[in-house]
Amino acid sequence: MEILIKASQFILSLSLLIVLHELGHFIPAKLFKTRVEKFYLFFDYKFSLFKKKIGDTVYGIGWIPLGGYVKISGMIDESMDTEQLAQPAQPWEFRSKPAWQRLIIMLGGVFVNFVLGILIYICLMWAYGEKFLPNESVNNKDGIWVQDSLAMKIGLETGDKILTIDGEKIRKFNGITLGFINGNNFTVERNGEILEKKLPVDFIAKLMDRRKNEEGPVVSTRYPFIIAKVQKDSINENSGLKPKDIVTSINGDNIKYYDEAEAILSKYKGQEITLSVKRGNEIKEIPVKVTDRGTLGVVFGGVSYNDLAKLGYYDLADIEYSFAEAVPAGLNKSWKTLTDYVKQLKKIFNPSTGAYKGLGGFISIGSIFPDEWSAESFWNITAFLSIMLGFMNLLPIPALDGGHVVFTLWEMITGKKPGDKFLEYAQVVGFILLIALLLFANGNDIFRLFK
Repeated sequence: MEILIKASQFILSLSLLIVLHELGHFIPAKLFKTRVEKFYLFFDYKFSLFKKKIGDTVYGIGWIPLGGYVKISGMIDESMDTEQLAQPAQPWEFRSKPAWQRLIIMLGGVFVNFVLGILIYICLMWAYGEKFLPNESVNNKDGIWVQDSLAMKIGLETGDKILTIDGEKIRKFNGITLGFINGNNFTVERNGEILEKKLPVDFIAKLMDRRKNEEGPVVSTRYPFIIAKVQKDSINENSGLKPKDIVTSINGDNIKYYDEAEAILSKYKGQEITLSVKRGNEIKEIPVKVTDRGTLGVVFGGVSYNDLAKLGYYDLADIEYSFAEAVPAGLNKSWKTLTDYVKQLKKIFNPSTGAYKGLGGFISIGSIFPDEWSAESFWNITAFLSIMLGFMNLLPIPALDGGHVVFTLWEMITGKKPGDKFLEYAQVVGFILLIALLLFANGNDIFRLFK
């Protein structure tokens, strides 16, 4: 059921983005009296799931869910229909239109993607505001908890306060891992001293190669020792410990955070000790046994940031925006999303980073949707994908909108239009590159599944 919910959201989001993107080409083409032969969601090689002709245009749904397209008369596109190009140019064809009109038609899809992403972010800021744990709140307390081997490898220690990444102050604590992915260096405060740290070039590769039990954020907040459950048949099953008990001291040694408990418990392996636990408004003294491994046979955790805020450990930000305030907030969010994506793309094209290993296809994209329906999450992801789709289509690769834009700009600057044969060959090369990229990305997904 969870997979079905994820897949349904993915298909809905993808379909929405494709239709609107192609509509961005369709509308200016119609405005400039250019004939549009087909308007398709997904590709229709050999046959269609649905099609209907209205006027000069066939509207349909293909069976290959790899995108969509509009087929514009007199244009060399992914359909590779070059027969009409052998005939004299007709006034309703794309090739007969002035260069500036062709440029607008080609930029229409990208324009819609960017505008859609911005509008969604603005509406999300207006409807939901922002709720997050400020990094400043963590730094104002006792810093981070380091339990991840990668965090240790890049020189982090429990209690460190991460200040900046690439000179930029960190606003949201949950943004630290993404900051490390995009960054090159960072600064921490340790015992009052400011330290400069350099991220390894292959940080992203190391991030993906972590052990399964370390997947998630590289660093985390420090948590109180809250018992989630007492394990069945454990040494302390009948000790009187209960879920939601907060351990405040171990045999007289006061503790504030769970990470302080391990060293203390290691001193009492195989012994009986007394825990002080906070239960509601009471403090209870409970005798327990420590295993030979220095554990108590309990599961720690089960707390959220909201729980920590209620306990007074951190202060959460809960920002509400009027519509006027949501506009700049949505624009800033859109710009940050775009710049972060560009930084990641740069690292993918640098083999030494190992970022290409993380390139994913449909499985990766589908997996970022939650396994329960959430309008806020769905539209957040859709906004991100819209901006990502807009930027990817703007890349100067033949077969993408950006490739057509480059050739049109060349014509406008030099006054020389590329030949039809050149455009045809360029389209073939671009299509091969895209297929290779698609196979590599989805191959990565399949490899990770089996791994």
